[in-house]
Amino acid sequence: MARRSCFERLVSDEFWELVEPLIPKRRAGRGRTGRPRIPDRAALAGIVFVLKTGISWNELPRELGCGSGVTCWRRLREWQQAGVWQQLHRVVLDQLAQLDLLDWSRVAVDSVSVRAKRRGEATGSSPTDRGKAGSKYHVLCDRNGLPLHALITGANTHDSRMLAPLLDTNPGVRERAGRPGRPRRRPGKLHADKGYDYPRCRRYLASVGSGCGSRGAGSRTPPGSGGSAGSSSAPCPGCWASAVWLCATTAPSRPSPPCCRWPVP
Repeated sequence: MARRSCFERLVSDEFWELVEPLIPKRRAGRGRTGRPRIPDRAALAGIVFVLKTGISWNELPRELGCGSGVTCWRRLREWQQAGVWQQLHRVVLDQLAQLDLLDWSRVAVDSVSVRAKRRGEATGSSPTDRGKAGSKYHVLCDRNGLPLHALITGANTHDSRMLAPLLDTNPGVRERAGRPGRPRRRPGKLHADKGYDYPRCRRYLASVGSGCGSRGAGSRTPPGSGGSAGSSSAPCPGCWASAVWLCATTAPSRPSPPCCRWPVP
């Protein structure tokens, strides 16, 4: 058996079969000479190596056969602008769903702030980092922690303002390959912390589900009405938005909404 190169070990054949169709084809230059272009698979291996080890781009070893760190960084930027990573995320999720490795029984929504030293469009003054420029990732994950959808905003964007955009823009996952049907976008239950326990979030859920079925959000015990925090009501079979379980960490005087099921489409 022929010995595999280093970049072939970093990027397996199975993984490359998923990525290769997504990479835009590059036109060959006419009459141009110069250094040959690094193969896409080798550049991808360099990107994977940097992400796995945490080294800087300039420290990428030339012995790997992946080209220079600058070359891999440029290829990363080029593919980002072409939407390769977003498409790859959807392809991987579809395959995981078809293998029954996604758990839709419960999903969680949360965010994390990171520093953005070079700034950019999706940056803002971070309230948790002395006002320095930063970005915030708003992520929707399944029960096992696999990211289903993500949005990026400035670090000064409140979590509650991104609940509706995060759920509305979720493209969903195709659980049946080659068969007609809409992608699945609705989990069994949605969990969120106190950062999402705001009237705007409740109004959004109520407005989306206001015309879906005979039982709406008003049929449940409203928050702060004196109902028991452990009480529950019958599921709302026709109203997906009003059936969200917002597990907010609230004060004892303001119990969380009761638990309902989010029907599977």
